[in-house]
Amino acid sequence: MKYKKVLLKLSGEAIMGKKNYGIDPETLTVYCKQIKEVVDEGVQVAIVIGGGNIFRGVQGAAQGFDRVQGDYMGMLATVINSMALQAELEKQGVNVKLLSGLNIDPVAESTSGRKVKENLKQGKVVIIAGGTGNPFFTTDTASALRAIEINADVLLKGTRVDGIYTADPEKDPAAVKYDSLTFDEAYSKNLKVMDMTAFTLCRENNMPILVFDMNTEGNLLKVVKGEKVGTIVSNE
Repeated sequence: MKYKKVLLKLSGEAIMGKKNYGIDPETLTVYCKQIKEVVDEGVQVAIVIGGGNIFRGVQGAAQGFDRVQGDYMGMLATVINSMALQAELEKQGVNVKLLSGLNIDPVAESTSGRKVKENLKQGKVVIIAGGTGNPFFTTDTASALRAIEINADVLLKGTRVDGIYTADPEKDPAAVKYDSLTFDEAYSKNLKVMDMTAFTLCRENNMPILVFDMNTEGNLLKVVKGEKVGTIVSNE
């Protein structure tokens, strides 16, 4: 295995499947099968999932919500998704620990780098809900922070697209995919890999980001084995 400890970032929208809202059970099952595959190979997996399929703080602010209130609502949405992920993984026989950046007993214990690492060493998948626990930060930033905190080998961003392109491939059929980029190249080309806070955190802490298509079954296992899937962004 190329990567032995990973932080997997999933978007809330990804688990909507073809729905317009909420959680698609079939997509959730496919994702959890892939996670189980890599855990069965001995890879340590921590997961951060967004909440955009339920509520986004920025959208709330646009609709007249107070931004801070909206962001806390978004964090609670990530807790709902994390609990759904936990339930499906456990149904598939995976040992899971749910932690949270937001104080939310009795649903989940508060997170810390030490707790995550201890549970990973015990062979558990660790899901970290609640973002950073603070408003004004996205789950992208939360995933970058957690990846660095646990000394992950790589931050894996599982999306609906198979990497980073010169333009949005869903809108521009002439868009060309990159196999690899440096952080500086991604920044100078103004490529939207992650939000700027997350991107800067990864660049400054030498945490590579690998963007890949999580909707293709078997891709997660290929990624951790080091096969050429997706696009990697690093300092090299």
